[in-house]
Amino acid sequence: MAQDSAPQAPSAAPATPARALLPTLVPALLVGVVSSLVLLGVSAAAEQLQDVLWQNVPDALGVGRYSVLWMFVVLVATGIAVGLVVWKVPGHAGPDPATTGLDAPVLPPAVLPGLLLATAFMLAGGPSLGPENPIIAVNVSLAVWLGAKAVPRAPEQGWVALAEAATIGALFGTPVAAALVISEALAGRRIEGRLWDGLFAPLAAAGAGALTATLVSRPSFDLHLPPFGQPDWGDLLAALVIASVGALLGICAVYALPYVHGAFRRLRHPMLMLPVGGVVLGALAALGGHLTLFKGLDEITVLAHDPEGWSAGEFATMTVVKLAALLVATSCGFRGGRVFPAVFVGTALGLCAHALVPGVHPAVGVSAGVLGILLAITRQGWVSLFVAAVLVASPGVLALLCLASLPAWLLVTGRPQMQLRADGTAVR
Repeated sequence: MAQDSAPQAPSAAPATPARALLPTLVPALLVGVVSSLVLLGVSAAAEQLQDVLWQNVPDALGVGRYSVLWMFVVLVATGIAVGLVVWKVPGHAGPDPATTGLDAPVLPPAVLPGLLLATAFMLAGGPSLGPENPIIAVNVSLAVWLGAKAVPRAPEQGWVALAEAATIGALFGTPVAAALVISEALAGRRIEGRLWDGLFAPLAAAGAGALTATLVSRPSFDLHLPPFGQPDWGDLLAALVIASVGALLGICAVYALPYVHGAFRRLRHPMLMLPVGGVVLGALAALGGHLTLFKGLDEITVLAHDPEGWSAGEFATMTVVKLAALLVATSCGFRGGRVFPAVFVGTALGLCAHALVPGVHPAVGVSAGVLGILLAITRQGWVSLFVAAVLVASPGVLALLCLASLPAWLLVTGRPQMQLRADGTAVR
């Protein structure tokens, strides 16, 4: 039988030589350590200020730390402080937070001090946002600026990838989350070489960032919920339903964002938008309680420590209030990210399902609720699965989450994202 003598094309992209990858290792490790230290430094400063605002001062004044009056006072004062930074500090604390996501823009160095200051005030004062978006923006901008001075010929996008990976690794205490984010970002691009060659330097940066954070602060996302064994059909049904409900709740916030954002934009000035946002957040905190304040990671630990400690109605109230607070804080101009508050929303939703139907295991409810909310808020499938799974640290829940992600993804795909363009319209 005749055979085709033409050479066959290789089935896989050629691997990058080791001599091309090795020079990227030291810059990646440096970016990882520095990015992690920036995050840890801002977080530590914010925690010190939080202790002053929410413990020392109210104790000295003889008012309740989380009384309705004091929550209003601190949230409005935080709005004023951040408003002053946005108004007066050079760079105006960066772009409108409703227009930014995990893929941060490269900002001029003069913008970064104001953005860090506004982020620290926000984290200490109690608005429902996390540090991820502004800290990623700061680290990306620093890496690009310093990298251009150290290695002028290196492409800017390489420094961006290193800083994003390093910060995500530090935020979650593991480089796996960064690898998942980068892999998802690369999925729609033409990749030169093999995937792991492209991940080599970012994974080194993420590992250095995660290890630095672990050695300094020992972060942990495990909620220590009651152990979950082997899943059954009831667990599968619960996961499918709760993840879908979480996705629908998240989509409600996504569709509301342009309208709420537009209402605050009509106030035109940051010294009106942010204090008014503080008033609204104070009212929400009065309704939902002090656990609905802040970024939410410490607060979900409190909820998970006693899943039976609140009624279904109280969990439902916290779910809706936290989601509304996330929406308001994003819309009125507080600098922060949406991932960590969304984790609180999903946790409260899952515990609400457990309170309504005791047969729903808390680990299944929490992980499925977080999965659904994060899919709607971030549109990052791998990160949503990763965060949902790491909260319960149970291998038996992984298969349930993979299946539960399917109907939840069908509900969110093709719909607007929780991010706006400069003209106020939703990104699709």
